[in-house]
Amino acid sequence: MSQDVDIDQALLRAMLDIVPDGLVTIDTRGIVRSINPSAERVFGYPAGEIVGQNVSVLMPEQYARAHDGFIDHYIRTGERRIIGIGRIVLGRRKDGSTFPMELQIGEVKSAGAHLFVGFVRDLTARLEHDRRVAELQAEVLHLSRLSDLGHMAAAIAHEVNQPLAAIGNYVGGMRRLMTDDVPPRLRDAIERVSVQADRARDIIRGMRALGRKGDRPRQAEDLEALIREASALALVGTNRSVGLALRLAPEAKLAVVDKVQIQQVLLNLIRNAIEAMNGAAGGLVTIAAARMGGRIEIAVSDNGPGFADDVRDRLFMPFTTTKADGLGVGLSICRTIVESHGGTLTAESPEQGGALFRFSVPGAED
Repeated sequence: MSQDVDIDQALLRAMLDIVPDGLVTIDTRGIVRSINPSAERVFGYPAGEIVGQNVSVLMPEQYARAHDGFIDHYIRTGERRIIGIGRIVLGRRKDGSTFPMELQIGEVKSAGAHLFVGFVRDLTARLEHDRRVAELQAEVLHLSRLSDLGHMAAAIAHEVNQPLAAIGNYVGGMRRLMTDDVPPRLRDAIERVSVQADRARDIIRGMRALGRKGDRPRQAEDLEALIREASALALVGTNRSVGLALRLAPEAKLAVVDKVQIQQVLLNLIRNAIEAMNGAAGGLVTIAAARMGGRIEIAVSDNGPGFADDVRDRLFMPFTTTKADGLGVGLSICRTIVESHGGTLTAESPEQGGALFRFSVPGAED
């Protein structure tokens, strides 16, 4: 009979030695009584170093301080807080690093012995896999967005180029018909129409470049002048009761950008901020720029009503809009432009209220 018992115990030890999950047994004082090879690999401790120590050495400090109290509470009250209930916690390796792990705890009472058995599974690889899958899904969504924008850009370019060409022809005709006695204000207005028609053609060319993933020329631009021009354009035809503040750090002077595209981004963000405040008294749009290593971060914020979390999650999706007459492509195009400059466009809800958009562009040396 004793031989059968010895065989059973040897078989049990062999099984525990090869199971992929870590196994740690402790007594009611929290002292480690045994640890299997899988747990040795997970925590980085050989059995000889961990057996006889308090199990708290396998936990981050914030958990270790309270662990023995949990055991005492269970023994006194019988209230189960983790025993028999699987949960994800943090473990600590011998080198001090922490990692996520799934923990299952069982209880053994036999012949006067009272032990707790913990089954541990390292989740580092699984969580890293999940993170990578999420990144790949985001990349697929981005490529889909680019495809949508490409089709839309091609359609817009085809339809808008013709009226733009007509505007250019009419402006040219008006110039030829102008005589010396034409009022200066009218002459100036015609020149402004010509400049904005050229600007519209540049924007269309930029959209077509985005659609075919082409590169547009970039060069060092005076960032302050670029922002002031975009701000002036954004304020045309709006309620002038909204204030505009510029906070540009001296070191954020030059940026290597496609001027028209970045002005398009700023124009869209400033316009959105002005519309969100709806002419409310005290409305203020703030544009800030600061140097961040080799890049320049630009922030456009307002003190308007802001947006809900669920709206923020969908802000950059194509064809999603909260405006009755909007197409829902402005912010999506802005993000694609920023990403083509190596940056990311993000939206935040500051604690003080309002909305805040951030993006970065490559900086240039003076």
